[in-house]
Amino acid sequence: MLEFEDALGRLLAGAHPVGETESVPTQAAAGRVLATGLQSAIDVPPLDNTSMDGYAVRCADVPASGAKLAVAQRIPAGSVGHTLAPGTAARIFTGAPVPAGADAVVMQELCAVEGDSLAVNHVPHVGEWIRRRGEDIAAGAEVLASGTRLTAAHVGVAASVGAAQLTVYRRLRVALFSTGDELAMPGEPLKPGGIYNSNRYTLSALLEGLGCVVDDMGIVPDTRDATRAALRNAAAGNDLILTSGGVSVGEEDHVKPAVEAEGSLDLWKISIKPGKPLAFGRVGPRVGADDTAGKGAAAFIGLPGNPVSSFVTFLMLVRPFILKSQGATELRPRARGLQADFDCKGDPRREFLRARINDTGGLDLFPNQSSGVLTSCTWADGLIDNPPRHAIVSGDTVRFLPFSELL
Repeated sequence: MLEFEDALGRLLAGAHPVGETESVPTQAAAGRVLATGLQSAIDVPPLDNTSMDGYAVRCADVPASGAKLAVAQRIPAGSVGHTLAPGTAARIFTGAPVPAGADAVVMQELCAVEGDSLAVNHVPHVGEWIRRRGEDIAAGAEVLASGTRLTAAHVGVAASVGAAQLTVYRRLRVALFSTGDELAMPGEPLKPGGIYNSNRYTLSALLEGLGCVVDDMGIVPDTRDATRAALRNAAAGNDLILTSGGVSVGEEDHVKPAVEAEGSLDLWKISIKPGKPLAFGRVGPRVGADDTAGKGAAAFIGLPGNPVSSFVTFLMLVRPFILKSQGATELRPRARGLQADFDCKGDPRREFLRARINDTGGLDLFPNQSSGVLTSCTWADGLIDNPPRHAIVSGDTVRFLPFSELL
């Protein structure tokens, strides 16, 4: 069995970013991977402006609290005032440009209108409540780097510099199917010995969450010929084939030999828990010395059938593979060091334990870590990445991977 890092290294070495790009409206770019870095043509903000409703003043005119000034102009957001004369103030509203000559803004709560004059009941300092031109983004600066997986904040930044379109990598096309004659779809009656196909729903949702185009091929019968035919169909027009079930060593597990017959298999069995049986290879034309990128062949990843094993191996191994294939540069989740409020025996394999953060900021362990207990994944806040043969004692600091980094 391969150790986790060796297996991940092989997967990532076999992940070849898609080359095709497209231009999409910035508003529709969240979840996509930026193919061309974005530079700003403008300063943000474009002018010094106020971050408060109040009065723009010259600090020299307010040497002490209670100074009286004439209100000479009114500047709402979206308009530009004129130069502030000495001894005067400008009524100004949040976001409006600060007029030339003014060097501070006093919030309206610290001022009082008295007839035709303004009493300023606060001694301002230079720059108070003023957002300086370019303090967020300077013209010419790169605001988003190529390879960034765009979030809501990223598209907001792009909009703030006036980018109406962004160049992104095309979506990864993923064929998905399950194997197992015992599987039924929700809404169908269960036959004796049957189970509902939760993996189809879990994996489809995970893929769509990563921005993939999912070709859902349903459930494939447990025969070698049917599995081979499904692999050939899936390889046509897809970048990745993702399956669940059939990758173990039972007589009804046909995925491994089918992949070997239709392409090549690079790894099988990983020393992790849950999720030991995992296959990676390619389906389609054989990869030769002149075709190291595997052009014409679809990548293949076969996940275990147990629902937690499928879920965990997707997050830890398939997710970084997909991100790299999409052109992303950040592939690994950021871990947190948190206190374990439980005891746990170690396992010979590297474990990914379902846990959640308790009210004191420590971690509680789900009591049943079986690979068939999918409710552990809805109860948990993330996974504890526990090294092989490492016993956890209450009070230890452990490596915690929040689902917020993985989903």
